[in-house]
Amino acid sequence: MSRLFPFIGFMLLVGLFGFGIWWNTQHDPNAIPTPLLNKPAPEFNLPKLYEPAQTVSKADLLGKPYLLNVFASWCIECGVEHPVLTAEGPTLGVALVGYNYKDAPDDAKGWLAKHGNPYDLLIADEPGHTAIDFGVYGAPESFLIDAKGVIRYKHIGPLTPDVMAKELKPAIAAMLKEAP
Repeated sequence: MSRLFPFIGFMLLVGLFGFGIWWNTQHDPNAIPTPLLNKPAPEFNLPKLYEPAQTVSKADLLGKPYLLNVFASWCIECGVEHPVLTAEGPTLGVALVGYNYKDAPDDAKGWLAKHGNPYDLLIADEPGHTAIDFGVYGAPESFLIDAKGVIRYKHIGPLTPDVMAKELKPAIAAMLKEAP
């Protein structure tokens, strides 16, 4: 009987290894679920980046869909994403709202002056408190929000041409098709 213990232990390890391989073929190991999908976006009231005395709230953005793109001057991957937003942003069919995250306003303005500004509107969350309500893990992240203020799509990481073509643009098309 004691001779079977190593064999049983080996078979258990093989079974666990096999289950792990199967699990990863059935699920995207990089996907991070969001509990906010198809739920109302959190309430917010944030200053405009270039006019901090003026604020923008969720209510101000109701009525038209938009892509909320979380970025920062310190974010390396935002530099990868930025040329894609510049090229593809005007073709999306929704407003592009830049959400500057945990960044000094002068740093963000300098970064945008250097790389260009693809955004229709820029808001700032220097302390990062509102980002917590959105479930932001870091920058870049993007949220597709419909005209009623409901989050329809979330992407963590840079928006690449592949992500734009295979995920974001189809999500936008589906959302616009559902709109009255």
